[in-house]
Amino acid sequence: MTTPPVSALVMLSGGLDSMLAAAVLKAQGIAVTALSFETPFFSATKAREAAEQLRIPIIIEDFADTLVGIIEHPKHGFGSQINPCIDCHAAMIRRAGVILQRDGFSFVATGEVLNQRPMSQTKRSLTIVADDSGLKDRLVRPLSAKLLPETEPERLGWVDRSRLLSLSGRGRKPQYALAKEYGITKYPSSAGGCKLTEPHFAERLWDLRRNNQLRDFRAINLLRWGRHFRLSSTVKVIVGREASDNAGIKNLALPEEPLLDPVVVSGPLVLITGPAKECDIEMAARLCARYGDGRNDATVLVAITTPAGRREMSVAPASELDVERLKI
Repeated sequence: MTTPPVSALVMLSGGLDSMLAAAVLKAQGIAVTALSFETPFFSATKAREAAEQLRIPIIIEDFADTLVGIIEHPKHGFGSQINPCIDCHAAMIRRAGVILQRDGFSFVATGEVLNQRPMSQTKRSLTIVADDSGLKDRLVRPLSAKLLPETEPERLGWVDRSRLLSLSGRGRKPQYALAKEYGITKYPSSAGGCKLTEPHFAERLWDLRRNNQLRDFRAINLLRWGRHFRLSSTVKVIVGREASDNAGIKNLALPEEPLLDPVVVSGPLVLITGPAKECDIEMAARLCARYGDGRNDATVLVAITTPAGRREMSVAPASELDVERLKI
């Protein structure tokens, strides 16, 4: 009877650590397949590029609904912003376990490095993730394996523990040396990539969470563009800052939503989301005037476009007090 080949499903973010984890296992003759996830908060673009460089196949999973559910009720809380890293990692690995069973992989591996991240990569956190995911000791961390308890794939001889590593802490020099050894020449900087860790984005997402709008994925995608103002629990105003913002806002606007722009002077495109009253439209027009070239004029003419047609409104630019009161 032929023994089936050992195969690993490696969580690949596209960062150097996850690439090295895949390379370390591949060097042992293990058949490596990458697994990456996509949400409105991070994409799999870098993971696709990394898999191509490593010459390994990749599976892409939509993780948006799962992650939003975690943000609504994080079992282990948030990090410095609105990032539920421990719960997120556990859920990803849990999903990997489902794929492992479905497709017959031998084990799951990640690029986590012990003590590299203060919340999600302490020894306690790594244990919690392994336990909560259900994989327990079928989860291998090749870069720090020698500092962690032996896993089942190591005990069974599927993975040679002597060829695994003992990396720890935030230093990157060992990883850079390993990248050169494995011929990995293209990789992103060690900075994050998850929007949930960015303070300004996090503040906007907290606002959606407070107003029960986390399940509105268009509202989440709009967080990437412009300045955001909250007029009520159901009405927001989004003011473009530059041409790319204006294009992004226009692309995501629904046909029934008012779009505003200055008539005579240059200025931003403004979108109103939610059931706007006339007073909301007037405030949106004032914000439009505030961030255009007529900000110092007594009044500015602003056009409002709706399915009913296009009309104009002359308004005074919003005051600093208005901005401070409404801006998210």
